[in-house]
Amino acid sequence: MSAAMDIRIDHGSPTPPYEQVRLRIAELAAAGLLPAGTKLPPVRVLAADLGLAVNTVARAYKELEAAGLVETRGRLGTVVTSRAAGTSSQAQRAAAAYAEQTRALGVAPETALALVRAALGL
Repeated sequence: MSAAMDIRIDHGSPTPPYEQVRLRIAELAAAGLLPAGTKLPPVRVLAADLGLAVNTVARAYKELEAAGLVETRGRLGTVVTSRAAGTSSQAQRAAAAYAEQTRALGVAPETALALVRAALGL
């Protein structure tokens, strides 16, 4: 499991495991540790990492999706939404448009990121 997916299950807690997973992912997204567009681990992988049943993690993802905090994109996986990350959808669209345009121009991802950092004065 990645460092960003710092989820620990407290089996002694009265909070059900699926709710612990759901709350932690929502917290990580709100804190900016899971930015908009971050791909979450597949349900089976996260379940194995946490020692939980697949259905437990699937329920957490389903509830996150119902709340608009993640979006499932079929084979592309489940990703954090801009709503969960507190990023405006307009900023998300601008970033996607920039990525698409730099790809079309043949700009390497590292160079595209360097251009953004320079533009932001970082």
